[in-house]
Amino acid sequence: MDAISALPEQGETYVSNTFLRLKKHLERQVGRAIGDFNMIEDGDVVMVCCSGGKDSYSLLSLLLSLRERAPINFRIIAMNLDQKQPGFPAEVLPAYFEKLGIEYRIITEDTYSIVKDKIPEGKTTCSLCSRLRRGIIYRVARELGATKIALGHHRDDMLETLFLNMFFGGRIKSMPPKLTSDDGQHIVIRPLAYCNERDLSRFARAMEFPIIPCNLCGSQENLQRKHVKAMLQEWEQRYPGRIQSLTTALANVVPSHLQDQRLFDFKGLQKGQPLAEGDVAFDAPDLPQQEAAVGIASIVRVDRDAVAGAEEASGSMLVSRKC
Repeated sequence: MDAISALPEQGETYVSNTFLRLKKHLERQVGRAIGDFNMIEDGDVVMVCCSGGKDSYSLLSLLLSLRERAPINFRIIAMNLDQKQPGFPAEVLPAYFEKLGIEYRIITEDTYSIVKDKIPEGKTTCSLCSRLRRGIIYRVARELGATKIALGHHRDDMLETLFLNMFFGGRIKSMPPKLTSDDGQHIVIRPLAYCNERDLSRFARAMEFPIIPCNLCGSQENLQRKHVKAMLQEWEQRYPGRIQSLTTALANVVPSHLQDQRLFDFKGLQKGQPLAEGDVAFDAPDLPQQEAAVGIASIVRVDRDAVAGAEEASGSMLVSRKC
């Protein structure tokens, strides 16, 4: 990387010290996520799924840097699934991995033709494509002896998924930083759980990753996800710190103050059983003066187009492509 890297969005040129601060910041966030959720252990074989996008490139780079000074030993194997999408530059990722001198596996499976054959023209292909991709990833992980599968979802992806599930799925559910795979044989981890997309974009530009466009299949990013992304970006611009507060809320769930009877025994609640949060939920929230003046309707509004498109939404809309 050059000693000076341009970041066009700010119209300025930053010396390498700025980049180093950004890199250290991202490494701290990844390291904290790994520690908080025990994502990587001594002796692990971590298969990093790389699509050629900024997030998976950043994930691979940050994990390689952290491995150099980690107190434990673990292997990293980069994996890319070439789904034979028209125009996919198959030579880019192998050349990049060779340049890094790391272990990698390129898997070629023509899922593109399967999806085009099964899904009518004009319908979303994401659900079937995602299922096929997951099955292949799990199979390759078994072949490689991988104990962990690392995906490049970041903090903003998780918050977008939270609101998509609430608005269109009727569930308070996001992307967990760590979970078991669908087949129960692997642990899937998301080490970028604390990293925001803006920092990752700046890091990717400075590193000059050979980015591969994500629209090669001809499909467009889910419309509802676009609206939610725009909503969150507007919130952060108008009320700095709100996104961090939402992120913190993901780790501060109070079941006794929701309505899920599977998480809290409301029926069995008796006098003499004080709750940790008490009845403070009856009190008005302590909002900053500016936010209180805006009104709750403005704070939680959803774009009319997103609501109108809800009828087209299905479970497939919640699957984000971050292989």
